[in-house]
Amino acid sequence: MADKRRFEVFARFLRETFPRAGRVYDVAGGMGRLNHELTRLGVSATTFDTRRKHLAVDFAERRLSLDEPCLCDLVAGMHPDGATRIIIEYAARHRLPFAVVPCCSDNGMPYKPWMRHLAEEARGLGFEVAEAVLPMTGRSRTLMGSIKTQGP
Repeated sequence: MADKRRFEVFARFLRETFPRAGRVYDVAGGMGRLNHELTRLGVSATTFDTRRKHLAVDFAERRLSLDEPCLCDLVAGMHPDGATRIIIEYAARHRLPFAVVPCCSDNGMPYKPWMRHLAEEARGLGFEVAEAVLPMTGRSRTLMGSIKTQGP
């Protein structure tokens, strides 16, 4: 069972971990609850999801595509199901950091191997990868990527 505080917890984590991210894309964000919590913390967010019924937040009623114009500083997803890979790929294409809390794989792979696969995929796309565990029940492992900086 997912923690009812998960959006609040993840929003606080994003705000603290990525303090310079003034604009966030919330991918596969359902009704926009993460967006709502980010907005409460002073972060501008746009939720991408195909839901017609959602909160009164900045909402793009479509899936995020790799060709979406980049108007954000961070790409995030809280339990984004099949959109987990697009978050990482979009962030890589636009040289942005990402943070995702996967709940399941989009290919039937068990959870731990899926997390390893995502980390390897992100490294292969040029990210420095880190993990954190959010203080909540349910799937709480967070995978984060920042673009590797070039040396002198």
